[in-house]
Amino acid sequence: MKQAPVNIKNKRATFDYELVDTYTAGIVLTGTEIKSIRLGKASLVDTFCYFANGELWVKNMHIAEYFYGSYNNHNARRERKLLLTKKELDKLQRGSKDPGFTMIPVRLFINEKGLAKVVVALAKGKKQYDKREALKEKDDKRDMARMFKR
Repeated sequence: MKQAPVNIKNKRATFDYELVDTYTAGIVLTGTEIKSIRLGKASLVDTFCYFANGELWVKNMHIAEYFYGSYNNHNARRERKLLLTKKELDKLQRGSKDPGFTMIPVRLFINEKGLAKVVVALAKGKKQYDKREALKEKDDKRDMARMFKR
């Protein structure tokens, strides 16, 4: 039986941040974590990335405990290591040092080989008026679509 593709998005990311550059990274998981992700039991709400000892880590990613996990189940909010090439890590580290920039996971998915991947974006925080402008544009597009449907 073929499962539906896993595509978990951070919906607040595009609202709160202006995405400058994106990178697709592998993620180091335990056995019960990948099983939970395949069931779609993960969330990227309030998640961010940081560097420690030249390695990229993701913090606050919630992966629900696996139902059949028993005693070797994982901690739902543990920090997980992200896997990128050295060149990509250097680019991200340089970019994140600029004031106002941060790294946020935008999307979690499973690729065609069955490996879990995270799309990490180098992002600049939006101001309050930018957010209002984005909402206004979204409403205008919705109104225009309604007008043309009639």
